[in-house]
Amino acid sequence: MDQTHEHKMSFEGAEGRPAPPTSLPLQGQVGVASQRKKLSAPRISLSLDQSEDDLFDTPDDLDINVDDLDTPDEADYTDHEIDWEEPQASQSESVKETVEPIPTYSAQEERQDSKLWRTVIIGEQEHRINMKSIEPYQKVISHGGYYGNGANAIIVFAACFLPDSDREDYHEIMENLFLYVISTLELMVAEDYMIVYLNGATPHRRTPGFNWLKRCYQMIDRRLRKNLKSFIIVHPSWFIRTILAITKPFISSKFSSKIKYVNSLAELKELIPMEYVHIPECIIRISSFLQGSENPQESM
Repeated sequence: MDQTHEHKMSFEGAEGRPAPPTSLPLQGQVGVASQRKKLSAPRISLSLDQSEDDLFDTPDDLDINVDDLDTPDEADYTDHEIDWEEPQASQSESVKETVEPIPTYSAQEERQDSKLWRTVIIGEQEHRINMKSIEPYQKVISHGGYYGNGANAIIVFAACFLPDSDREDYHEIMENLFLYVISTLELMVAEDYMIVYLNGATPHRRTPGFNWLKRCYQMIDRRLRKNLKSFIIVHPSWFIRTILAITKPFISSKFSSKIKYVNSLAELKELIPMEYVHIPECIIRISSFLQGSENPQESM
């Protein structure tokens, strides 16, 4: 009996034993047959006769639960957020409007800009001159060569090239012109020098005020004030004579002794060499008129 039982047990173990499961039971229930979800494939019908709009229609049989889809988190696209109401082209255009490219600065423009402003040192103080504002008036001062022995310079100041006092920017121009005259004088003068002030053909509206002339004299270097040997005024007007007469008690006697009046270019020619002195055409005509000469060259 024992052998019969052992034989029966061995038979059940070898052939009667149930086959091992090939899938895990759902929801942890042992012995319950596994159930698989079945999704029916949508019916797709392709036809060459369909239009382009029909190709992109969603089939009615395709039932997708949107809640079960694995969508990206908000952090995945926060940095690349796109405004779907406006096209990207409009965004790029707005960026172009707000951000302007830095203009290039050519070497020619840099040289041109350096000509518009000049930095000078006057009385150990730095000043900037707007050269563009005084461009029409730079002929007011010029170098007239030399006299005597050595490097005694002749500085010509033509008042007819000064701006009209009725200009709105008159004070600004005169301030820059003042700095230009002082700095140019220091470049022109090496040793002793004289100033030839051409007052002829200058209307009253262009005549500089005495304070402007006094400031010019006070602002020049002490060496230049000391080395000034003569101040010649050609064709002096009654206004110039009156101003100098009134201020004579307030200026030094040494400076007063340097002032000389000359009524014609011919008289000026007897005092200094005129070879390199530039006389404006308007002053030549006024000198010829005052002398009653028909030939302007005779007045020189």
